[in-house]
Amino acid sequence: MIEKKAYKPVARAVSAALPATQAGGAMAFPTMPSLGVGTLDAYIAYVNRVPMLSAAEELHLAQEFRRTENVDAARTLVLSHLRLVVSVARQYLGYGIPHADLIQEGNVGLMKAVKRYDPSQGARLVSYAIHWIKAEIHEYILKNWRLVKVATTKAQRKLFFNLRSNKPSLATLKPSEVDALAKALDVRGEDVKEMEMRLAGGDITLEGDDSDDDTAYAPIQWLADSSQEPTAMLAAADADHLHGPQLDQALMSLDERSRNIVQSRWLAMDADGHGTKTLHDLAAEYGISAERVRQIETSALKKMRTLLQAQAA
Repeated sequence: MIEKKAYKPVARAVSAALPATQAGGAMAFPTMPSLGVGTLDAYIAYVNRVPMLSAAEELHLAQEFRRTENVDAARTLVLSHLRLVVSVARQYLGYGIPHADLIQEGNVGLMKAVKRYDPSQGARLVSYAIHWIKAEIHEYILKNWRLVKVATTKAQRKLFFNLRSNKPSLATLKPSEVDALAKALDVRGEDVKEMEMRLAGGDITLEGDDSDDDTAYAPIQWLADSSQEPTAMLAAADADHLHGPQLDQALMSLDERSRNIVQSRWLAMDADGHGTKTLHDLAAEYGISAERVRQIETSALKKMRTLLQAQAA
């Protein structure tokens, strides 16, 4: 992730007061319209009236910014390409994200592009910036499309933005269509099926709404409580029985040292998960090696297990 401080001069340039004159006095930017200030339509109308830069003007401004970090030059480069952001953001309206939010994220990508644009590479700024603009918009859509993130891997991100446009119909993909799409997008067929399933689903409220409708059921009511299942309750009762008197009997069958080692290692844990001793702690206590403590522990547990199994039978 690129630090925001990296394009701070550009952001400062864009937020400068309007109107302004382009570096060198080549042209003046139009002021914001007096009617509808603060609306999206007013913003789009403004950016569509900002003059485009010629290749020579763009080269001069880009070189000046790289050389001196002139914020006026950066501001001119950004403002002259704001209409590009509006155009790119319009392509992603089908994801249910407000157009204004998409434009805002695209503008961040544009500022990052201006900060890193190198005119000596021979490419126009528009060709370079469009990738940064799309990257910011893509990231924003993936984070805000749903509560649960729908795409994390590179293959999933590719499928998220291409699956619907490449599907031959709205119906579920056939095996042959899955294979063809996987080959076209250079992903696995399993990834195609999984993304199709994710896109077909939607977020739902676990608790349901607050209505008093007795016939309505929330998803949480469909979940079973396995702890009250009869066989689970019988198994829990058997476990409690084994962990009670029979466990005490098995412990009492051990010699004092073995019993203390087992209790210190496994039965002395408090509610916070502390209190047990390590092999080295017990080795220092009894004056023997840690390996010898482990051998005693293993032998004692084996003896207890045999006794408990005999009692259960």
